Amino acid sequence: MSKRVGVLLSGCGVFDGSEIHEAVSILIALDRHGAQVVCLAPDIPQMHVIDHVRKQPDGSTRNVLVESARIARGSIRRLSDVSASELDAIVLPGGFGAAKNLCDFATKADACTVHPQVEKLLRAMHDAGKPIGLACIAPVIAAKLFGNASPKPKLTIGNDASTASVVEKMGATHVPADETGVVVDPRHKLVTTPCYMHHVGPWTVFQGASKMVDEVMKLMGT
Repeated sequence: MSKRVGVLLSGCGVFDGSEIHEAVSILIALDRHGAQVVCLAPDIPQMHVIDHVRKQPDGSTRNVLVESARIARGSIRRLSDVSASELDAIVLPGGFGAAKNLCDFATKADACTVHPQVEKLLRAMHDAGKPIGLACIAPVIAAKLFGNASPKPKLTIGNDASTASVVEKMGATHVPADETGVVVDPRHKLVTTPCYMHHVGPWTVFQGASKMVDEVMKLMGT
């Protein structure tokens, strides 16, 4: 029986939602493994909407679930309706939406809070010993939620020293990684990879995301 893996999206577009290349790379990698993919997103307003040409807020409003459905080709569930018992693992692409909509790391750094629905599901997955994969900036969510655990969770956002220092302020141990590197924490069942935290192209992003998915699947025993 194929594993059910959640893909937690945060909108559609790098500057205010899920990074599309990362999200699609994860979806392709999961499909290659024959996983049953469950796309989900919170049914909430985005923090703001960015005009991706001008790279400035445009003053409009959009809904995270509705925008995420674009990536999921309409097959998506409300985060509030999904329980850990329905999933064998969960994976989070990056993009500013992870740091703006799923939590407020983009504006509050180590003083951030994680959206209650996101926190509820990820804590339940962690407590059940189910793998959590996180790409790009999304690992900061794991640092915030699990940074007080013993032993400290190990994760990576790549080689960005300033972001790494904030990750460590939240209690996690940051492990530097190259463009396609993956850090696996078997104790906490966390798998992280930098993706677009490095200045790379889509092929490099796909390789990192694919390796991350490979390791998530291994942690499930597949």
